[in-house]
Amino acid sequence: MSDRIAITGASGLIGRALTASLRADGHQVVSIGRGGSNDIAWDPATDRIDRAKLAGVTGVVHLAGANVGERWTPAHKRAIVDSRVQGTGCIARAIAGLEQKPRVFVSASAVGIYGSRGDAWLEESTPAGSDFLSHTALDWERAATPARDAGIRVVHPRIGVVLTPQGGALAKLLPVFKLGGGAALGTGRQWMSWISLDDVVRALRFAIDTPTLQGPVNTVSPEPVTNAEFTCDVAAAVHRPAFLPPVPTFVLRAMFGEMAEGTLLASQRVRPRALTDAGFRFGFPRLPDALAAMLG
Repeated sequence: MSDRIAITGASGLIGRALTASLRADGHQVVSIGRGGSNDIAWDPATDRIDRAKLAGVTGVVHLAGANVGERWTPAHKRAIVDSRVQGTGCIARAIAGLEQKPRVFVSASAVGIYGSRGDAWLEESTPAGSDFLSHTALDWERAATPARDAGIRVVHPRIGVVLTPQGGALAKLLPVFKLGGGAALGTGRQWMSWISLDDVVRALRFAIDTPTLQGPVNTVSPEPVTNAEFTCDVAAAVHRPAFLPPVPTFVLRAMFGEMAEGTLLASQRVRPRALTDAGFRFGFPRLPDALAAMLG
């Protein structure tokens, strides 16, 4: 049976891949966004959405949010929070008020909710951290409460670093590594919880289709790597050395400010317990295999 899935952030890296995957299997995808090219218009800042066009939607996937990989000026921090919290609340209230409600609301979150936790393993039951991204992610997830209270199954995929040569962190790093300029960041000991784009799309579809899955769901590979290991693996995948000394922490702080602490230097060793317990199988659990498939 084909579904009618509404997606925010459908023009983003994950949204494009998810849309293509769903449509390839005969499902209908309707995009929610501000531009005229979208199927359903919305303005989260004013809590406006064309609710009539949500009628008949069987699932909603909410991916929209401002990029955290830019310097965190006060204005950009506000954009990071508002784009997530206002957007989630707008969607949640809209679908909660529908006569025929969708069966599932997959509302994205991030592993940043845990903060920087050193070498500790982090699971869905691990308490949130206390930094900016932790508080943001907590409010982001709580904004979906109206949908949950209306009886809609709500899933929060806590997504790690999504790897693909098509965009995101890996696309920015590849030209540097191909020139032999790859280097670890800071100590290189910080853990990086990553996932291939193919697997994140499969995990989102698994969340849509698995009735028993709800609440927070760590959406990361079961084999995280340290930043130093990541550096070596990417260099090997592009057949270049990685002999440069690590980029010092003080340089990263000077270049990126608070964003460096919250992202580049943060250590998050996350285990995808909910996904694996529900029977999800990763196509690329190991980073070298994922890189070989992407870049080979």
